[in-house]
Amino acid sequence: MKEAGLLDAERRSFNRWALAPNLIVLFLIAVVPAIYLLAVSLTPFQLVNPGSATDFSAPLRNYRLLPGDPRFVNSLFVQAKLSFWGVLFQVLLGMLLALLLHTQSRFVEFVRTFFLIPMVLPPIVVAVIWKLIYTPDISPLYYAAGLLHLAMPSLTSSVDFALIAIIIADTWEWLPFTFLMVLAALQTIPEEFSEAALVDGANRFQIFYYVTLPFITPILVISAMFRLIDSVKAFPLIFLLTGGGPGSVTEVTNYYAYLLAFDTNEIGYSSAVAVVMLLLVAAVSLGLVWMGRSREAVA
Repeated sequence: MKEAGLLDAERRSFNRWALAPNLIVLFLIAVVPAIYLLAVSLTPFQLVNPGSATDFSAPLRNYRLLPGDPRFVNSLFVQAKLSFWGVLFQVLLGMLLALLLHTQSRFVEFVRTFFLIPMVLPPIVVAVIWKLIYTPDISPLYYAAGLLHLAMPSLTSSVDFALIAIIIADTWEWLPFTFLMVLAALQTIPEEFSEAALVDGANRFQIFYYVTLPFITPILVISAMFRLIDSVKAFPLIFLLTGGGPGSVTEVTNYYAYLLAFDTNEIGYSSAVAVVMLLLVAAVSLGLVWMGRSREAVA
């Protein structure tokens, strides 16, 4: 027993030392920048005034200015619309595709592989692809509309359609993520449950609602949470397709923070915007987790 205890102690000590380099690297690339971001947000730091980086005389000044900043408030609403509709479409369409392609055949396997392409492309490549699609002079979309004698506005420069264009491109890029997650969950559902429901006289909708949906709900919540977090990183699409315009129709919070930092040199204020954005994303993500656990408890 004593030797076993010594072996366990040595194993735990080895595990700690083995993990130490990874934890140090993680601390340096994740925790340290986050601490620095928070510290800078408490200063009026401007690139033209380097000494302001250590001015903590009014640490909450930037945060007091945020509620009265109409562009910041507007960016929150734009981000909320982009995140809500983007995540909703990605989760629902991903679930529908997974249900449709949850069969065993060579053709279906080929289609599954085809659906992975958008997700593995670099974000800037996706932005370039949709830039070509949304450019009227060279777009196959506008060419097809012309053949059908349909008049289409320039989507990325239209106040009514610019944000919709971003949502479509973002959904196309990340739909495969939800599709794969749900498909993997469907493959873990025992067939006996569906067969028993069929014997009891349940129709397809009832089998989906009472058998399939409870199994895949946790995966849907996790997918929504990950996509919600990633939805605030649609920077390449917005930067290349609309530049935040027309006006401020597609100016989301992180793009506004970028403009503050690199156009007006307001590094401190931009950091405060980024901190608030991170806190809001964390709060919404925790809310999604709580909703998922509540749904599991009810089920």
